Amino acid sequence: MRRLVIGITGATGSLYAVRMLQTLREVDDVQTHLVVSASGVLNIQHELDMSRQQVHALADHVHGVRDVGATLASGAFETAGMVIVPCSMRTLAAVAHGLSDNLITRAADVTLKERRRLVMMVRETPFNLAHLRNMTAVTEMGGIVFPPLPAFYHRPSSIEEMVDHTVARVLELFDIRVPGPRWEGTRS
Repeated sequence: MRRLVIGITGATGSLYAVRMLQTLREVDDVQTHLVVSASGVLNIQHELDMSRQQVHALADHVHGVRDVGATLASGAFETAGMVIVPCSMRTLAAVAHGLSDNLITRAADVTLKERRRLVMMVRETPFNLAHLRNMTAVTEMGGIVFPPLPAFYHRPSSIEEMVDHTVARVLELFDIRVPGPRWEGTRS
């Protein structure tokens, strides 16, 4: 059983997190460990009209954002890695500067120090210089910055198809294959 940590922060784009959790419910060999910040809960309620409990029900295990003594706070707790979706610029900055002030940033720090895969789906536009420098720092530490930019080559007909495609691409970074369109080159 592979464990995947999902952190949800206060950036816009909570639909990506919910779709990722829903998609992973269908993958038998992946166990999800969820941490949601207070701002993440507010965005979920605002953007999706979902309650904290509804989102928690999508995960296999839920950890409190202030519980820095949770299993996720230790490298001894083996995981396949972590996705922060959506990732606020505040969380990006905290990870870039090693500020493990809550369980999301601590779990990200542990993921990096154990050389596991960390994917940060940053959500902010336009980027300022601090954002870009923090993205560079996280990349230099081994993290992957993956803004959820939609692709159009598969000709999506809905927002849901665009979101699902992005979720599938992120999960592929963890060798988790889910149904979805793949680039097959141009047709002549």
